[in-house]
Amino acid sequence: MTQHRPLWSYSVFAGVLAAAGLPIYMHAPKFYVDSYGVGLGSLGAILAGLRLLDVVQDPLLGLLSARIRYRSLAVFIGLAVLAAAMVGLFAVSPLFGPALWFAAMLILMFSAYSFLSITFYAVGVKRAEALGRAHLRLAGWREGGALVGVCLAAIAPVMLAGVLEAPFAGFAVGFVALAAVAGIVMAPEWSATHSVPEQPDIRRILGDSAARRLLLLGVVNAAPVAVTSTLFLFFVESRLQSIGSEGPLLVLFFVSAAVGAPIWSTIAQRVGARRALIYGMALSIAAFLWALTLGAGDVWPFAAVCVATGLALGADMTILPAIFAGRMARIDPNGAAGFGLWSFATKVSLAFAAAVLLPILQGAGFQSGGPNAPETLYLLTILYAGVPCFLKLCAMALLMRTPIEKEL
Repeated sequence: MTQHRPLWSYSVFAGVLAAAGLPIYMHAPKFYVDSYGVGLGSLGAILAGLRLLDVVQDPLLGLLSARIRYRSLAVFIGLAVLAAAMVGLFAVSPLFGPALWFAAMLILMFSAYSFLSITFYAVGVKRAEALGRAHLRLAGWREGGALVGVCLAAIAPVMLAGVLEAPFAGFAVGFVALAAVAGIVMAPEWSATHSVPEQPDIRRILGDSAARRLLLLGVVNAAPVAVTSTLFLFFVESRLQSIGSEGPLLVLFFVSAAVGAPIWSTIAQRVGARRALIYGMALSIAAFLWALTLGAGDVWPFAAVCVATGLALGADMTILPAIFAGRMARIDPNGAAGFGLWSFATKVSLAFAAAVLLPILQGAGFQSGGPNAPETLYLLTILYAGVPCFLKLCAMALLMRTPIEKEL
């Protein structure tokens, strides 16, 4: 039965999860700066503190997911918490200090997000094995759906601003409805891939040199996306001085990623996962180098950068999780403990972006939506494009030394 169920439910669930991930890092800080006057330094400290929570939380959530008996019930509870936190973040006026309310809602949201993501990816390991080690094929469905979800969530508040007085509140309500749909369509997968709790062994995973290399690669390779996601809206508004083009540019970026995901999956199956990833990284580096040259009014050249980096993101989101899933199928068939570590590893990069970049900008006197000195805007450009370029070069070097499963 498992082999014959369609994979589109993975796309739906991945899309909803993704809507509560990367877009929140893009929208929430600016929303709280503009709506409640919370400082960039405070927001950076809060986001970094949440990542410190993940140091302990994500591996433990992986163990919980592996051992839990009533997985379907746990998933629906997780979805309910995720939806409630989204409403609290964007549709409810803070019941106490805005910075503390921001932190409280994100703790609930990211805890639920982590548990759901870990469980979802662990289920995918077993499903792909049942299909004959079809990790790249399943990843194409899953990450394609995730990228569509990211795209819709990234542009929804911008588009809703034209029809609603409170666009972020409308976004939150819409998310609640979609979360319910995702839970329903994915429900058959939980019971089909999980019958009894299993005993994971994190020591076995961390003792595997290939798994350790892949976890490190996940950290380094995710960092450029974390940097650009954190700074995207500030870059477009202040460096390009193109207020109002954020929505179309985000659409272009994420649509390019969604289009690229199945293409990269096909390329990886033909030329190998490592070579396909190198192609994607090289494309990303070239785009970041070009972005370093852009200034006020360069919207069309930046649109080309969005296309290139979006396509490259499709490679990252499709191939790397498939590679890690293939390794987990060898050493930890349950998958949950391994993806608990993977979730933590990829979030470390977000901590870097939040804890380092936002305070640097604030220290340089950067003002969101206000006048900024040329040297401050130059610093913004270096942080937005130069830092990701360097990190991608590091990721490429690390990839060359990382063992990869031949069959995915």
